[in-house]
Amino acid sequence: MKRTRKTTKKRTSARKKQLGRYASSIEKYCADQLKEYGLAFDYEEHTFVLMDRFRFPNKYFKMTAKGKEMADRTGSVVLPITYKPDFVGRDHDWIIETKGYLPSHHDFPMRWKLFLQHLVGNNAKTVVFLAKNSSQVDEAIQEILKSIENGDI
Repeated sequence: MKRTRKTTKKRTSARKKQLGRYASSIEKYCADQLKEYGLAFDYEEHTFVLMDRFRFPNKYFKMTAKGKEMADRTGSVVLPITYKPDFVGRDHDWIIETKGYLPSHHDFPMRWKLFLQHLVGNNAKTVVFLAKNSSQVDEAIQEILKSIENGDI
């Protein structure tokens, strides 16, 4: 007699359910606070191209994912470097990026610097915040409100 296995439903954690569409609790907190203060925002909707794609014309060999051999990538297209901030103001020129723990091998610090350079190169007057906890989110929102009141943004 053949035994049948019971299939169990994949559990979704209670935490994931509470976050809704947000990737982390700091993002959810930021969104809730922005709504509470009546600041209109877009969440992960704007993509900035920090470096355009290009074709590398020289000989180029690259390791393969599964094999030990190198693959000839001569003439291949190198993909662009893009950046998508978490929160962008709709009515005023501000951006809040929320970051919790970052592993040391993460590429975010380099991408962040390229993003800031992109804003400088385009003479953007955007007020930018990098918040790592809820008190920094609160501070960023208060600064945005002050800047709006003063007519700076």
